[in-house]
Amino acid sequence: MATILPSPPKIGMVSLGCPKNLVDSERILTKLRADGYAMSPDYAGADVVLVNTCGFLDSAKEESLDAIGEAMAENGRVIVTGCMGREAETIRARFPGILAITGAQAYEQVVGAVYDAAPMPPSAFLNLVPERDLKLTPRHYSYLKISEGCNHRCSFCIIPAIRGDLVSRRPDAILREAEKLVAAGTRELLVISQDTSAYGLDLRHAEWPWKGAPVRAHMTDLARELGKLGAWVRLHYVYPYPHVDRVIPLMADGLVLPYLDIPFQHAAPSVLRRMKRPANDAKVLERLANWRSICPDIAVRSSFVVGFPGETEADFQYLLDWLTEAQLDRVGAFRFEPVAGAAANDLPGAVPEAVKEERYARIMEHTALISAAKLQHKIGRTLDVIIDAVDPEDGGATGRSRADAPEIDGEVHLRDAGHLQQGDIVAVEIEDADEHDLFGVPLI
Repeated sequence: MATILPSPPKIGMVSLGCPKNLVDSERILTKLRADGYAMSPDYAGADVVLVNTCGFLDSAKEESLDAIGEAMAENGRVIVTGCMGREAETIRARFPGILAITGAQAYEQVVGAVYDAAPMPPSAFLNLVPERDLKLTPRHYSYLKISEGCNHRCSFCIIPAIRGDLVSRRPDAILREAEKLVAAGTRELLVISQDTSAYGLDLRHAEWPWKGAPVRAHMTDLARELGKLGAWVRLHYVYPYPHVDRVIPLMADGLVLPYLDIPFQHAAPSVLRRMKRPANDAKVLERLANWRSICPDIAVRSSFVVGFPGETEADFQYLLDWLTEAQLDRVGAFRFEPVAGAAANDLPGAVPEAVKEERYARIMEHTALISAAKLQHKIGRTLDVIIDAVDPEDGGATGRSRADAPEIDGEVHLRDAGHLQQGDIVAVEIEDADEHDLFGVPLI
């Protein structure tokens, strides 16, 4: 006699915000899939919709509220989690029909809310552990979260209030996860946290056994061991602590990608002091020069805030002059937005919105010229490129060089590449460049 299995409840997911939120979403979905739940690609087929929110800036909160509103309108059975979960009253005031609201990293509470909203029918055949964790990114790259929280108290930031102080994962647990990801097809590991340089500080950089030898809970040791797994390793959210200098030789040796994502935020000492950030800009320039002497191909990306309270025209010009000297490869900029609960809101010298817009336009134009000049020097070179997408019809493909992280940096556009596959890493001759992207042809 045939056994008719009950249909498992289906879960929809909307994930907003940074890659750290994306990793949280993947963990939640993996747990639910292990418990037998199915995934729904649309609102109509979902028994319940999860919305993982971002609450860092007011604009991000509005985007989160819009996403919640869409999910309520299209489905009506919604559970909210993530950074904006700490503002449950605001969410419920606008959407009183929300099923449940939890905060960031509250994996068990989210799963428990799903159990209540869409109970799993009893069946020994439905509760199956998936072969590998569910991913919301393409198969060939994966975000690897090494810690939660942050010990900094920057005046414009409320992340510690949302996610708490630094809590590092054990290095053997991180390496075991990375090893599984590589075995499942990951070609690029993107290391993320709130402060990658501080990794292991809360663990007193203790040692754990790994592959018959000890490995410290320390950024340098972790990067070295990750580099042995055979995938590209890209470091994000790196504060320029002195020990970062010891990672640069690993880049020169090919163990780690020659890429650093450092959130400098500004360069003018007076602005950095009001931000409660390190303010030794001259030392940073010396270290950039030293890093480039050790690893000439190193790419440094950063982000900057314009229009911070008290920022004068002289401060902004200082930043532009500093950027000219620093010659960063990739730069993003943000207009200052007050964040509820941030100390910066009480600082004097609010910058008018029109001035913020004007400075934003100037910094983007300034850094685009620097980027264009640097990319021009890559014409004629052969670079390794990881393939993100292939269009068999027109024979083109899109990928990224070692200097480009997915979704935030530039791309490499290829011709005569229809034979390639997503995840391939190929040698490419660079034929042209614009302000942000490269153009070339694969050599295979």
